[in-house]
Amino acid sequence: MIKYQVGLVGVHRGSGLAYPFTVFPETAVTALCDIDGERLAGAGEHFNVADRLLFTSYEDFLEAPTDVVVVGTPMPLHVEQAVKALEAGKHVLSEVTAATTLEDCERLVNTVKRTGRSYMMAENSCYGYFIRQWKRWIDQGRLGKIFYAESEYIHEIHNLLWNEKAGETFWRVNRPPIYYCSHSLGPILYLMEDRVIKACGAHSGFDILPADLGIGCLNMEVALFKTQKGAVIKVLRSQVAYREPHMHYYSLYGTKGVLENDRGREETGKLYIEGEMSREEGYQVIDCPSSDPEAPPQALGGGHGSTEYYLVRDFINALNKGSRPPIDVIRAMDFTVPGICAHESAMNEGKWIDVPLFDW
Repeated sequence: MIKYQVGLVGVHRGSGLAYPFTVFPETAVTALCDIDGERLAGAGEHFNVADRLLFTSYEDFLEAPTDVVVVGTPMPLHVEQAVKALEAGKHVLSEVTAATTLEDCERLVNTVKRTGRSYMMAENSCYGYFIRQWKRWIDQGRLGKIFYAESEYIHEIHNLLWNEKAGETFWRVNRPPIYYCSHSLGPILYLMEDRVIKACGAHSGFDILPADLGIGCLNMEVALFKTQKGAVIKVLRSQVAYREPHMHYYSLYGTKGVLENDRGREETGKLYIEGEMSREEGYQVIDCPSSDPEAPPQALGGGHGSTEYYLVRDFINALNKGSRPPIDVIRAMDFTVPGICAHESAMNEGKWIDVPLFDW
């Protein structure tokens, strides 16, 4: 029996996130919204949504009989659309990151509190299979106390920044690289069960793409974060640097050892625990698959292996229980706000900035 009717806004990026709602028995995708009519019609056929529930107007879409809104639009629209959906009585599952300004972060948190609706940020990197395995090892104390962690997310997307032949730029050209930090910072904070309290940042200028295109064309931004538990985290981020293959790299150092994944295409990593392994034999090569090798076939249709399936499962379970989802609006701020502060620091010669914490 269908318990939650789901509407999706932004059918291009959002379809992968909406797909799992077609798999679970208590949910169904029943309304779609997009400004591109041709793309909207194609998504309507894909999800088998009636023409009368296909909308190019977001305001009209919010009047459709839905219980959940999935926000899959560009980042600058996330807060405005999430707030309107919450105020319309809908629960919200939003693509990353939650917001792009501290003012909008506060607005979103206050709206969730005021409306009493559920909000979850869809950080799928936290649902990588190897990240979940690492969490079990860390919780068992195998690494000891984690005092340092780092992540690098290098993904060249020139075609999503500008079209040189047409002289046209796209919205990402105005997104500072470090704003898109949740794929890096989210899993690390999840593994460490920690929060960032201070941030500083630096950038290396414009050498690959022209500076006059926008701040998103910075070569790289790097951030250092200090956490509540006294750890240090480094995040390196670029959307223009040439690198093949693009990568998500994570490394954690604890008082007993180190854990990291591969920087290439191999889904492997390295684990060294003092006392468990001899120094002569060194580290142990470990498997680091991003997708659950034992996931059911229907879990693999979201576009990032099994990650969206388990993410949506947790969101639905939270709705069923009336509990806060794992990446609720407060945790979404933990994954989002440090990047905003790090960019501010990078634009001010690396000055350390206090990162505001939001709480219930």
